[in-house]
Amino acid sequence: MPGVSYPSAAVAERVRRRLRLENTDPSAEPDEARRIAQLEVRRHNDLALQRGEAMIDDEAALVRDVLASVSGFGALQPLLDDPEIEEIWLNGPDRVFVAKGGATHRVDLQLTDALIRDLVERMLQTTGRRVDVSQPFVDASLPDGSRLHVAIADVVRGSWAVNIRKFLTRHRTIEALVAQGSVPSQVADLLLAGLRAGRSIIVSGATHAGKTTLLGALLSACAADQRIITVEETFELAVDGPDVVALQGRQASLEGTGEITLRRLVKEALRMRPDRLVVGEVRDAEALDLVLALNTGVPGAGTVHANSAAEALEKLALLPLLAGRNIDRSFIVPALASSISFVVHCRREADGSRRVVEVIAPTGEVADGRIVSTSVYRAEEVT
Repeated sequence: MPGVSYPSAAVAERVRRRLRLENTDPSAEPDEARRIAQLEVRRHNDLALQRGEAMIDDEAALVRDVLASVSGFGALQPLLDDPEIEEIWLNGPDRVFVAKGGATHRVDLQLTDALIRDLVERMLQTTGRRVDVSQPFVDASLPDGSRLHVAIADVVRGSWAVNIRKFLTRHRTIEALVAQGSVPSQVADLLLAGLRAGRSIIVSGATHAGKTTLLGALLSACAADQRIITVEETFELAVDGPDVVALQGRQASLEGTGEITLRRLVKEALRMRPDRLVVGEVRDAEALDLVLALNTGVPGAGTVHANSAAEALEKLALLPLLAGRNIDRSFIVPALASSISFVVHCRREADGSRRVVEVIAPTGEVADGRIVSTSVYRAEEVT
């Protein structure tokens, strides 16, 4: 809504003053905070009417904006602020869990279905994304970089299912990952040297194995010297550098128009003079566009869900076939073999820790339709 940012800031400041004067904690007393916000929004419109100034048509939206500003995300805010919590998920209003140190803990927190919906609306407010009956799933990035996933009740039995994978800055450097034992120092040196030399690297692993964290840390270490274009469905990599452009896909509108796919973003990224093209997660037909880019000499990087480094290569050879019947595996496999330098496999251990357990290097050769690779690193007791 045009012009909403200034009224929102002004009203939020008045709400903050009233909350302080009345000694009201918006997290502990959300209903009272909402009442105050509604009064101040109406007061703003009354004054605007008297002065002949522009009024706010959508008062409810401004109330949500103000509440998000003054109280964050309500009962979940302490969990979001806790630097030890890696992920938060809600299976319902009275089933709230967190992951801390790789272990799962249930939180003694009682919400309501209405409060969960209100919290989700606040989280989505600045993202331009929505969740409703026509779009029952949503992925979005919160302001701090954390990833939000929501599934609503018509596809989930009972209440909404909400996951928040947090952005933990202490894990975002390669030095930190080496220090905590996630990446052996010799592997970090090898991968950094490869990236700086323009090699293409794939990071593989299961869900929550630390793929995105590792890739983001490696890219950030090289971002001072390279123009990096990242392509993601939802911003997660958080690569910091002077010449980094982050692109994000877009869902279709209610009319079914306006969708921006990863395939489209990869093609657009190639027109932006990248020193390195990064696909945050390769899982569909965008694999073809990535392979074509790599085959034309553009260094790349990305993550793939797989059970081993070798399986990641095989998956990258199969995914391009989803682009259409005219795609031939006999072209894809040699193209991958000649363009990928390293595949790094991550694993989440039983104690919750994440570590690199395997690195392979394709030789450029193909035997019996499969890419030939050599083992560069292998941790002990890899299963």
